[in-house]
Amino acid sequence: MGKISYVRLKGSQSLRLRLLLSTLSSTPVLIEDIRADATWPGLRPHEVSFLRLLEKVSDDCVVEINETGTKLKYKPGIVMGGRHLVHDCGTSRAIGYFLEPLIVLGLFGKKPLNIRLKDIEYRLPLVGITNDSKDPSVDTFRSSTLPMLKQFGVPSEGLDLKIESRGVPPHGGGEIILSIPIVQDSLKAINWIDEGMVKRIRGVTFSTRVSVQFENTMIHAARGIFNRLLPDVHIFTDHKAGPQAGKSPGYGITLFAETTSGCFISADTAVSYGRGEDEGEVEDKKKELSPPEDIGVQIASTLLGEIEQGGVVDSTHQGLLFLLCALCPQDVSKVRVGKLSPYGVEVLRHIRDFLGVKFVIKPDPSTETVILKCVGCGLKNLSRKAA
Repeated sequence: MGKISYVRLKGSQSLRLRLLLSTLSSTPVLIEDIRADATWPGLRPHEVSFLRLLEKVSDDCVVEINETGTKLKYKPGIVMGGRHLVHDCGTSRAIGYFLEPLIVLGLFGKKPLNIRLKDIEYRLPLVGITNDSKDPSVDTFRSSTLPMLKQFGVPSEGLDLKIESRGVPPHGGGEIILSIPIVQDSLKAINWIDEGMVKRIRGVTFSTRVSVQFENTMIHAARGIFNRLLPDVHIFTDHKAGPQAGKSPGYGITLFAETTSGCFISADTAVSYGRGEDEGEVEDKKKELSPPEDIGVQIASTLLGEIEQGGVVDSTHQGLLFLLCALCPQDVSKVRVGKLSPYGVEVLRHIRDFLGVKFVIKPDPSTETVILKCVGCGLKNLSRKAA
């Protein structure tokens, strides 16, 4: 066996993205100086958990971490997928942190992926954090991310996200089941530049270990803004009690707008007590949570801001959109987005470095949007199970 050649990288920035692209491009990476000068050096718990997840869905994947966690060697394996997999996500990041890379990897697996994502805070059942203010909520993935995949030719059958229970920081408590079908050959190149007009707004509120009245207040506040703009507004409630409510009190809301051209623009947030990270694990029980009226108004305004920016996806989904375009066959894909987000720019740079795909970026002054074009790298699902 020949000597493995590693691509050398430095720092902790975009670690999840680097590992995802390393796996898709079958490029071994050596990452050094991971928070080497920090008070708490090395990999964080959620990053180690993500590496364990990669090991779980891959075969022949090799992960080596030094004693201090500041140096990581990663040799990707073959993405296997598989049914009835279970992963404990921990409580330092929400399940949404793991979902985006998992969805992309699942498309190129040997077998369709069916995985239960949980957290270690409970024994039986094991649960995790489904909603927080840092990562996209599981509702956003269900309402906006999965429909976006269909634009690229991903089959609807077997594409599902089921929320078993909810959980918010600091102690988690949520559990989901994600099902991703494999693409039989490759994704489909797209020409997706028509945002259309907003025809309806949908949403869901949730509450765990607090009064259901919090949800009604959020809905009333959000509808107070939307009802002046369009009549078709429905926001549903999802109040959880008992084991399905996790271990921490909290509440939140996810809203999404559907346009006449099949675009889904989303915004979400959750309110709960903090995790107490970097300050010991002492929780400030006296901390006041934001009033539900303010949360309803805030997230409705955020959604209107995303719609105003234009584009076929919201700023949260830009990175995933660019990545899927880069993985398409060697044909031209063309998409329209609003103002480029910092994460979107970071994804474009890493796509260039790992996949060799460069985007042509052309601002459209008339709509204040940006049109991006690229020729995909032609990634095929060679590991899929033969019929």
